[in-house]
Amino acid sequence: MPTLGERIKYLRELKGFSQKDLSQKTNLTVVQLSRYETNHRKPDPDALGRLVDVLGTSADYLIGMTKKPFTDFTKDLDITLYSYLEHPVHGAFLREYLNAPDQLKDQTRQFLKFIIEQSRTNKA
Repeated sequence: MPTLGERIKYLRELKGFSQKDLSQKTNLTVVQLSRYETNHRKPDPDALGRLVDVLGTSADYLIGMTKKPFTDFTKDLDITLYSYLEHPVHGAFLREYLNAPDQLKDQTRQFLKFIIEQSRTNKA
């Protein structure tokens, strides 16, 4: 089972963040993040909360209580999209989406959720 540090590093890399990027977004130092990722230190509750917020996961995932890093299908959407970045046609569009401001991505997710719900309602 992956350690807390391995899970932090996995999500950081999945999101395309360097340690410096994540340190700036969480107001932690690069040294702190490095120690977390190498399991030399454990984040305090405040730091854990900031990591959860920025990485878009749950504390349960980071501490190993669940294997699923995302509970909301719309969060899974971003991770699924990362796997298509190298696609010759869709890669450029996906890079634009993934680099969009969080507010715009949230609006896009809500729209997709609405479409899926409408599709399910129409099938019933």
